[in-house]
Amino acid sequence: MKKVVITREIFDDAVELIEKHFSVVSNQQDQAFTNDELVEMAYDADGIQTMSTDRIDGAFLGKCPKLKAVCNTAVGYNNIDVDACTRRGVMVTNTPGVLTNSVADFAIGLMIATCRRMGEGERYLRAGQFKGVYLKQTLGHDVHGATLGIVGFGRIGQTIAKRASGFDMNILYHTRNRVAPGIENQTGARFVGKDELLRQADIVMLILPYSADTHHYIGAQELALMKPTAVLVNMARGGIVDDAALVDALRNKTIWAAGLDVYENEPKFDPGFLELENVVLKPHIASAAEPTRRAMSMTAAKNLVAALTSGEPPNLVNPEYREFVKT
Repeated sequence: MKKVVITREIFDDAVELIEKHFSVVSNQQDQAFTNDELVEMAYDADGIQTMSTDRIDGAFLGKCPKLKAVCNTAVGYNNIDVDACTRRGVMVTNTPGVLTNSVADFAIGLMIATCRRMGEGERYLRAGQFKGVYLKQTLGHDVHGATLGIVGFGRIGQTIAKRASGFDMNILYHTRNRVAPGIENQTGARFVGKDELLRQADIVMLILPYSADTHHYIGAQELALMKPTAVLVNMARGGIVDDAALVDALRNKTIWAAGLDVYENEPKFDPGFLELENVVLKPHIASAAEPTRRAMSMTAAKNLVAALTSGEPPNLVNPEYREFVKT
């Protein structure tokens, strides 16, 4: 019987689905294993269901020669060296679609929390400083009527735009490939260049994939283009923003505030953020609604089962892997 490894805790129904087909080594105790410990678990495995915190690269694959499928429990897969998997004939899958609405909801919430200084207000109250209301207390920025610039305009970006239209926002977007006119009409978004978006937007929201091309997509130069009253919201991946440059920009009031759900080298993050009041910090929880996380868990499990039975998983990232499969 084929062996599969589940690297972190998933929902029981997904484990049960996989167990119907394969011998399973699961981590339902949710222990954080080192890379070497994962290799010990998976060296003879045919498939592995991973989380975004698991690094699957050429070195890992070289120590797990039987591996045929890496099924990520996330829509992003920058934790996986897809090219290395492809060259070894290993399928890579993700979980697109199932988290779109939950992440879009969270994006709107983080945007509002940042613009209206909600985290700062809660800290103020918890510290016992709330003695009454006064006119200039914790003044923030309105979201309604503001200009929202969305960088990255796939499923999630488009869904955020639709929600933002309910706040009568002026919506700009930038992406590598402009979307069809019909999508622009549905979302009320207007395509502009990157620099124009940064200069015009009151709120810049990042929801683009991480890659070598988007590493430090927002750095000191880009932050300097933004309005001093602007807000940056990163809903994408750590590394898209140069966090050290962002800390400096927030400290020096180059921009007004930031809302972050992701960080470079997470779970580590720049300690400078903790010294600042004008940043809202969340621990990469945009998709953390129970129905969504259940759907992610089951989608990844179904991908794994299909990959190792039919060889046709529904969310295959690298169809070109077939060119390298040994016959």
